[in-house]
Amino acid sequence: MNDSGALLPWLVIREDDNGNRYRVGRYSTRAEAQKVADSLESRGRKQLYWIERLGQDSTVGRTGTRN
Repeated sequence: MNDSGALLPWLVIREDDNGNRYRVGRYSTRAEAQKVADSLESRGRKQLYWIERLGQDSTVGRTGTRN
């Protein structure tokens, strides 16, 4: 059995204007996840993006602004 959480432990999370949260994707490294979050944030939308490590309760890094 293969636990994909061990292979792709970094998540990019998006929160919309209504407070709904969605997982955008899973990535193997923090740098890869941060690059995706930064790219999405740079599009100028009002959503908030951050990265989390799978299995961690705390947020690792948040990016983006909400107007």
